[in-house]
Amino acid sequence: MPLLQSRSILGTRIDGTSYEDACDRIQNWARENVSCYIVAANVHVVMTGYWNRQFQKVVNGAALVTPDGMPLVLGLRLLGIRDQSRVYGPDLMLAWCDRAAQQGIPIYLYGGTESMLEKLRVNLERRFPGLAIAGFYAPPFRPLTREEEARDIDRIHASGALVVLVGLGCPKQEEWMARQQGRLQAVMIGVGAAFSFHSGTVSQAPRWVMAWGLEWLYRLAMEPGRLWRRYLINNPAFVVLFAIQLMTGWLHQSRKQF
Repeated sequence: MPLLQSRSILGTRIDGTSYEDACDRIQNWARENVSCYIVAANVHVVMTGYWNRQFQKVVNGAALVTPDGMPLVLGLRLLGIRDQSRVYGPDLMLAWCDRAAQQGIPIYLYGGTESMLEKLRVNLERRFPGLAIAGFYAPPFRPLTREEEARDIDRIHASGALVVLVGLGCPKQEEWMARQQGRLQAVMIGVGAAFSFHSGTVSQAPRWVMAWGLEWLYRLAMEPGRLWRRYLINNPAFVVLFAIQLMTGWLHQSRKQF
């Protein structure tokens, strides 16, 4: 596999990748039984890491960190990865399910609710004929005990799944995947709200809204009580802090030239 181009945005590593490249890497890791995890990073992930350096270490410990949000795509372009496009968690999930169906690689769904997972299973199997969903489980929303986590790992191993799609939400899913690295012999992909979207439980923003980088506004309108802090505090803070990072970098480069 080619080496990843990566950049640091406010201390979080973001990788230059694409859907095809990401799926190639997941396929190779799955075939080789590598225990690793993938983070789809948006502004919320980066800002959570900025305020909580322990969480930032969790994200930076991932095998792959994709630019899930348009601000991070623009950030990578400004930092020199000129042709970077968005690698959005919910779309990466679909791209991987398509690849898994073609390659006969069994997957596992972990997160959400039982009713959501049942709808998601039906939708995925209808959309991707031949997709092997080895199992699914909706853990309790409360923190799990060590014994419960161990039982979940045993359950996934017993299913024979090589890739686990994890829909627990940030930061819970990233922390869960990091704890299982080395214990769970599978590739773990954090897909955020993808379970809600692809099960039909939550409305997904229209593609034209995504293209304009306004998905955050759509989601805020859909779930204001849950998301207002994320978008109305984190987003402006990100703009200011990343502008400072860019100016500092440009000043450093200017000094080196003289």
